Amino acid sequence: MMRMFGMGSAACPRCERKHGAQDGYCGGCGLLLGAPRHAPVLVENRWMPGPDELAVFFGMRALSGVFVKTLRVPATARAFILQGGAATEVPQGEYEIEGFFTRLNHLLRDQHAEILVTRSGPLAVEFSLTELPSAEHLDVDARLSLLLRVENVAAFARHFMTLPGTIGAAQLRELLQEPVRQLALDFTCARSLRDMAGKPELRLQLDQHLQGGLAPLLADYGLAVVRVETLELRHDKFDAHRARIGTLWLAADERHVELAHAKQLDELYDAQEWQRIAREEGAARQRHRRAELRQDESLAGAELSLKNAERAHALRTREIELYGRIVEAKTRKEALARGAADAVAELEQELRKKQLARADEATEWQHLRDLAALRMRTELEIAREDAAQARTVATQRFAHQLLQQQIRNKIEQARGIEDAARQRTELARLHEQEQALARRARAIEDEEHAARLRLLQVEHAALLREAERVLEWQDAVAGARLRERERSEALDAEALQQKIAQLRRDGAGQDAIAQHDKLLRTIEADRAARSIEFDQRELEQRHQIAHAQALGALDDATKLVLAPAANAGLLAEVMTARLHAGMRADQLSALAQVSHAKQTPGVDALRCAHDQLDAVREQERVRREQELDKDRRHQLDLLALQNEVNKTALEAQARLGAGVAAGLGTAVSTAMNTAASAAPTGACAHTAAGAADRYCAACGAALPARR
Repeated sequence: MMRMFGMGSAACPRCERKHGAQDGYCGGCGLLLGAPRHAPVLVENRWMPGPDELAVFFGMRALSGVFVKTLRVPATARAFILQGGAATEVPQGEYEIEGFFTRLNHLLRDQHAEILVTRSGPLAVEFSLTELPSAEHLDVDARLSLLLRVENVAAFARHFMTLPGTIGAAQLRELLQEPVRQLALDFTCARSLRDMAGKPELRLQLDQHLQGGLAPLLADYGLAVVRVETLELRHDKFDAHRARIGTLWLAADERHVELAHAKQLDELYDAQEWQRIAREEGAARQRHRRAELRQDESLAGAELSLKNAERAHALRTREIELYGRIVEAKTRKEALARGAADAVAELEQELRKKQLARADEATEWQHLRDLAALRMRTELEIAREDAAQARTVATQRFAHQLLQQQIRNKIEQARGIEDAARQRTELARLHEQEQALARRARAIEDEEHAARLRLLQVEHAALLREAERVLEWQDAVAGARLRERERSEALDAEALQQKIAQLRRDGAGQDAIAQHDKLLRTIEADRAARSIEFDQRELEQRHQIAHAQALGALDDATKLVLAPAANAGLLAEVMTARLHAGMRADQLSALAQVSHAKQTPGVDALRCAHDQLDAVREQERVRREQELDKDRRHQLDLLALQNEVNKTALEAQARLGAGVAAGLGTAVSTAMNTAASAAPTGACAHTAAGAADRYCAACGAALPARR
């Protein structure tokens, strides 16, 4: 991996032999000539970098040549052997040659190898950055510490181990100065002093920003940022003669933790100075906007804009930050509280120019957020393009500076060649390479200028796209407003139709309710009438049953008297048959004689028969009267019991009729009253009985006494 530079005349830094082999290795110990004079690693065989070194690397013709002494790898160091395209880590400890190759048996002792010795912990590299502009274009100074370590041995070897040497804090600081400054500039120019002074988490935010920005750049070179520590971040105020008036410590070490930033800031600047600073910031924004308008008209002034590229980048970063605050804010008050008052005022002015109709405060703020999102999208497109170009340029500059360091190291090594002719030849060749690097540096600057010009073209195209998106947004807002108006009108018409239909339904409903009530009243009246009719039928059936029972309890003579004229003959025959069936033999003989006498002529026979018949009738009458008295007494008991039953039924019917009549109309009540008056309690409903009758001729019920 390491290249041979033909420094065969240089003295070996390990064994001090002055003449090496033609392949570039020392003829005595086999060390690659040009290795750094690092006594602990090369002479004492303690593989440990110095206090200000990240890594030490060198090459050997044969790996076994490192064991001129016992090899020691302390716990504070890590050692790697690169052989055959693979990197093998050597664990900490002490090694003799046989124990070493027994433990690492895959390594070849007679083959070429390259050794990398680095630190087990990270190396702290401090950076001091001055004149970083804030959002108000006030200078901020920063002092940072980056903790770096070797993460990927293969990538590190590919970029750094092209020749023997060391990488220390000075080389890393030179390589990373510009990327660190650019990242810190991106952070400070997007924030005002008041924002930074009022945030106790400022140090953490800056650390995360720097670590996140450096990680992808250093990953390609095998390095990693373990941690970033912001030692101090301050603003110094000077007078007209550059004499320091006061210092505002935004983030500082333990000595300045107790400082009240806001109070100190008010002591440094009064209200009048803050107004002046705000006016200068607003004027810078306007100048930047006017420059953008001029660039929109023509790209002829692009070269002039390149001189202020850093200021334009700061303004763009600040605007992205403010637009982001507006997009995140839900109300205007919240956006103002976050420090986006100027951006809000600018967007409100643009909205007024475009004469956007705003229904209420919420709609107005939503329009402003949409416009801020469009502007932020444009600025982000430009910023992404700018960041991509910046990363490309930063990578090119990093590689260029790395080559410059390597050329300088080669020149220093070449000056140690004792052969003057060889030294002059080697120095001339290295100076040519140095001049080629200088030309490469100018080419990188030209590419940066061309990239800036392309960035302006991209910015111009982005602004055109923004104008198109604004027009589309306006059309969408107008269309949405039109659709909303049509929807509102449709809703109003629908509401009116629903109201009319509701009124119609209310009128029809009232009619339906009236008809329903009328129908219910009719149904109730019909139900009550049916109930009354049913009760009357039930009462009649009860009367008929009582009548039948009463008739069954009467004697035959009473049945004959009470029977209708049409049934009297039939009843008389039935009773005669029953009477004949109950006669004794002598009675039947007498009756036969009477019947024979009726058919036989002669007065004597007739008289005799009549006398016998009278005697029989007398006997029968006496017996019948006795039975009749007994039956009448029994009938009277039955009638009394029947009257009590009828009285109870009529009282229950009267109560039922009264309950039904309470819910009916006047006609039903009148009918009930008439029925009640026609059927008094305990009286018979039949009125065909004569004045002298004691019992009803229809049902046989006892009639009340008449006066």
